[in-house]
Amino acid sequence: MADNTIVPHETVIRLIVFGIILALLILWERWAATRATQISPARRWSTNLGMGILDTLILRFIFPAGAVGAAMLAAKQHMGLFNLVPFTGYGAIVASVTLLDLTIYLQHRLLHAVPWLWRIHRVHHADPEIDVSTALRFHPVESVLSMLLKTGVVVSFGMPPIGVLIFEIILNGAAMFNHTNASLPHRVERWVRFILVTPDMHRIHHSTRIAEANRNFGFSVSWWDRLFGSYRAPTGTSLPKSIGLPDGPAAPEHVQLHWLLLMPFRG
Repeated sequence: MADNTIVPHETVIRLIVFGIILALLILWERWAATRATQISPARRWSTNLGMGILDTLILRFIFPAGAVGAAMLAAKQHMGLFNLVPFTGYGAIVASVTLLDLTIYLQHRLLHAVPWLWRIHRVHHADPEIDVSTALRFHPVESVLSMLLKTGVVVSFGMPPIGVLIFEIILNGAAMFNHTNASLPHRVERWVRFILVTPDMHRIHHSTRIAEANRNFGFSVSWWDRLFGSYRAPTGTSLPKSIGLPDGPAAPEHVQLHWLLLMPFRG
């Protein structure tokens, strides 16, 4: 697809891919759930889907064209490193996807390390269970900050729009995959985990134990955690016994949308 046709079709492309991946992962969860459900799925899903829809509406209002639109603007104005070198073709696409994925990994570590950012990100970790719907549960402030960071990186490097679109699709799909309440067969999971973040690997990150929650920050590939020393391999004994926040993993308000929206601003 030519770059100049991406923006008009970006929403449709992403929505179709999102719907297909979501449907397949829901079927996988129903067929081979890893953890038994303790809370009404209807309550959790209505909250998590509501948060995802609200995020989308707010982002579309503030950033109508999103990160792909920022890439189109950079290309038109010849902004960014890749437009100055010049660096084009498949190399620029691969570099863009890689750099953006590294950006999201580093962002995720900052969200845990900086107290005021953690107040926002803990909305995601407050989910008392983890399944594919958890991938949609991010506070709107976090989503806006993430988009600001992504667009800044996109413009700074002058990333090609097709590369940014590919990354956005990969990020959304990978986030849903690694939050899924299911596990790959052990032998398969070990090999997949050499490249991708698997549900077993990411489930550790949602543990109520801080030592486990501060591991496995990656969303797409497992390389960054291995490279930067935050990797923890899942084993039968290391999978978290409890999911959520350490100070209240089963609090009923953690599945209430209005309460979660105010959560970062509470004492």
